[in-house]
Amino acid sequence: MAEEVEMDDARKRYEFKKTLEMLQSQQGDGTELITLYIPPDKQIYDVTGQLKDEFGQCANIKSKQTRTNVQSAISSILSRLKYYKRPPEKGMAVFCGTVKTYGDRTDLQCTIIEPPEPINLYMYRCSSNFELAPLLQMLEEKYVYGLLVLDKREAYWGFLRGNRIEPIGGANSTVPGKMRKGGQSAARFGRLREIAIDEFYTKIGERSSAIFLAEKDYFERFKGVLIGGPSPTKEEFEKGNYLHHEVQKRIIGLFDVAYTNEDGLAELVDAAKDALKGMTVIKEKAIMEKFLKELVKDDGLAAYGEESIRHNLMIGAVDTLLLSSKLRKSRLKIKCQTCDYTTEKTINIEPGKTVADIALGNCPKCSAPLIIEEEIDIVDELTKIADQSSSKVELISDDFEEGSILFSAFGGIAAILRYRTGY
Repeated sequence: MAEEVEMDDARKRYEFKKTLEMLQSQQGDGTELITLYIPPDKQIYDVTGQLKDEFGQCANIKSKQTRTNVQSAISSILSRLKYYKRPPEKGMAVFCGTVKTYGDRTDLQCTIIEPPEPINLYMYRCSSNFELAPLLQMLEEKYVYGLLVLDKREAYWGFLRGNRIEPIGGANSTVPGKMRKGGQSAARFGRLREIAIDEFYTKIGERSSAIFLAEKDYFERFKGVLIGGPSPTKEEFEKGNYLHHEVQKRIIGLFDVAYTNEDGLAELVDAAKDALKGMTVIKEKAIMEKFLKELVKDDGLAAYGEESIRHNLMIGAVDTLLLSSKLRKSRLKIKCQTCDYTTEKTINIEPGKTVADIALGNCPKCSAPLIIEEEIDIVDELTKIADQSSSKVELISDDFEEGSILFSAFGGIAAILRYRTGY
């Protein structure tokens, strides 16, 4: 049941992100696109009252085309609000207006979104694009972890934001090696080296603390710090309280890593798997690592590519279906307007375009124009097929190296199989 809830949340996030991408790509002429945010405690009749006032104010717009398009958008919104006695539990966002489509064509479109988090503002805005900032903020990962790797030669720090490791910066030390120069006593050299180490630790603590404390919504978003490095360096640093006290008390754990440069951040996340158990990045990395291991075996249980995955899904051979969250493809059922010819085709949806912009050509049997009978998002389609054979489905982000490989090298569609099929 927990896996089903997690998958449902991942799918909702995928659909939400895809819708925002579509709205981001839409443009209007002048101030013809209306953005309307309605918080859950706003009365619908107050909203409709303002919209009616705005409709009247449109008479002052000099451009006839702009005036007509804005009034059409307001009328469209009013007709949809009739079906709401009150806003949804988390509020709603309405995006409506005459948008540019393919070529010189335009189309009046209206999109209503019930967001994943409560809307806390009321907004009515007309512009040449939609105001999406409040919703885009909801895509940001809510949990952020500070990463710090260090030894006595260098240090590097950054963030783990959901699935994405974000390098920030580092520092090199002037700590002398353990072998003293000629003419210095061992005791004096040791004291100078300890002073240099303390100064380096202090610099690391101040710089990394400033970065971590500057994180937006620090106390809500920032969940802790992971420190990596060789022993006893990381233990000395932690015991010395070199971090700001608010950061110091959020240290989650100390972990052994070999690298203390930017590469060490990824090594640190891997080393902290148990501490971060349950985080999406750990789960997705483990799944992708398993797929890649199966891929290189002579008798490995890995498959990739749309054609291969469809075949394996149909015969029930897929244990885990891996789909990239960057997939923006649709599966079309196409038919002839005149004869009985039908076919299916997968197309890539480019930003700012829809299937209406795709040239389908003519029927190979009778030369009549082809039309789209049905369109379905490929993630939805393959997920439904997977459900029929109880295959697990994982949506993999591209915010980490293995996730990017799934999209770039394998077309965003792969699987771990239950048994070998040779296909």
